[in-house]
Parts: sequence; structure tokens; C-alpha cells
Amino acid sequence: MSRTNGLATMPLFGKADTSNTFNPEATSVILAGDSAETLRSVPDGSIKLIITSPPYNIGKAYETATHLTEYLENLSPIVDQLIRVLAKDGSLCWQVGNYVEESEIFPLDIFYYPFFKLRGLKLRNRIVWHFEHGLHCSKRFSGRYEVLLWFTKSDNYTFNLDGVRVPSKYPGKTNYHPGENYGKPSGNPLGKNPADIWKVVEKDWETSLWCVPNVKANHPEKTIHPCQFPIEIVERCVLALTSENDWVLDPFSGVGSAILAALRHNRRAIGCEKEQDYISIAKQRIADFRNGTLPYRPLGKPVHQPTGREKVSQIPEEWLVPRGDSQ
Repeated sequence: MSRTNGLATMPLFGKADTSNTFNPEATSVILAGDSAETLRSVPDGSIKLIITSPPYNIGKAYETATHLTEYLENLSPIVDQLIRVLAKDGSLCWQVGNYVEESEIFPLDIFYYPFFKLRGLKLRNRIVWHFEHGLHCSKRFSGRYEVLLWFTKSDNYTFNLDGVRVPSKYPGKTNYHPGENYGKPSGNPLGKNPADIWKVVEKDWETSLWCVPNVKANHPEKTIHPCQFPIEIVERCVLALTSENDWVLDPFSGVGSAILAALRHNRRAIGCEKEQDYISIAKQRIADFRNGTLPYRPLGKPVHQPTGREKVSQIPEEWLVPRGDSQ
């Protein structure tokens, strides 16, 4: 993997075209159509990581509003296929927000937990993805987070700790217990084990709070998709939960962000998508990536902080009413 001026390139797999059908020799595959049907061509137990952000009824243009119970029932055939193709040592990462109905919110991760638990999956972490920008609400606090549920199919699963270690806060800390290691460094030279709150922008993934910007107008990865998955979110799961050459699957792949995250780290990737416009954009993004021209937000890059000199970060003069002059 390499990076030049914010453009992503990949050294391992070369420049093979994206396949339209499952091919065990392919590096990237996009299956057009309903995931419940297209996934039937994928072999049992062949996928090491399933990661996605499914449509979830919050009024976005690409979704059809359905009742929450019906929505979950409609997903059952797809989830059954996902369980079938997931490897015994594989992981499923399901990123969701809140379903909103008449200003009442329904946290979808709460509904999804029993949905997957009944299918035999085991929850390893509930990670909060925090972002700074979004819709401003008038009848409740504005939502600025979504949740990623990490499930495994068994107790024997891939977890590459060294791939996601972070710098220790006190690397010079020494062992104080009497014995042969007394006075020697007590940590790991590669860094510490990240806990379940991750402050990505500070490269200190200590909690289950991932502060990664969502894909809005000024994001370098922005396309026409109304709710685009940041490549950066997927990369952390790819690095921790898969090894090189493993298969990564996104059953609602949209414009291909999960596919790109997998390819960047020399994994193979499958996407399923109904919308032909999104498929075309995904294929172009994959081609741009392989040519080294894909705009990309680097993993761990700090979120922009205004300096105070920008006009939009300054208090409008109309608001600067001296105390005592207000009526």
C-alpha cells in the first residue's frame, strides 16, 4: 500500500478488471441485483469479513420508508445468505444509526442484536462512530453518532492485534514487580492493545468512540451517494479482522467504499448492489484506485479544526449585541 498526495495506490494485485460474477481468482467482484439472490453464487464459508451499512429508513432518497418490523423481516433472506457464506473464523460488522418516526428514535443496533444472536453470532464489540456534521434537529438533540456491531461466527476468529496497535501513552513505563523483569519496559514495542473506544483522529484508539468525518460535500471521497461510507471506517476492520488475500464482502456496496478499503490492504472484495448508477461509480472508483488517481482521505488523518480566521468560523456581527442593549 502506498499514498501519493492524497491518492491511493495498490502494489500487490495489479490492474485486473472488476468481475461481474463470482470468480475465486478475481480481486474485485460486483454482483448486480438483490443480495438475497446474487449471493447464492458465493461458496459456503468463503468470506472472512462481512462489513456493511444497510439502508435503514431515515428518509434518505435511496430508501423506501417501511415499518421497522417489516424492514427487519425483509432483510432475513439476505442475512441468511450472509451467515452461510461467512467463514467459521469470520466476522460480521454491521454499521447502523437510528430509525426515526415522528421524532421518536429507535436505535437499530438494539433491534439487530437479537436478530444476529438468534442466528448464532457472538457480539465482540459495540463501537460508536462519532462525526461532527449532519442534520440539525429542532425537536430533539441533533444526532452525531452511529454504531458498528462486530459479531463473530465462533470463538475461533481472526483478530490481528499487531495490525491495529496504537502508540502507548507511557512507553517508558517499567515493570515494578520483583523478579527478573523488574525495571524493564512493561509494554509492547509495537504499542498497546486498543480498548473498545477508538479516538481515530488522535491515533489513540482507546475507546469505542471513533471520531471519523462522515462523507459530506467537502470530503475528498464524495460521490452522488446520499449516505456514503467512509473508506477509513472500513480500513480499521479490514486490518484487524482479516489477513492478506482474504475475501471481504459488502452486501449493500453502494459506490464501493468497502471494496476500496479491502483492495487498499491487499484483500479481495465482493460488493452487491441494485442501483446501476452506483455500480458504474464503484467500478470507476476501483479503476481510479488502480491507476493511482482515486481521491482518498488517509487513515488516521486528523479532522480539520478551524483556526478562527475563516469567515464561517467567526461570530456574525449581527449577533454581537453589547450586554445591556438587548431588549
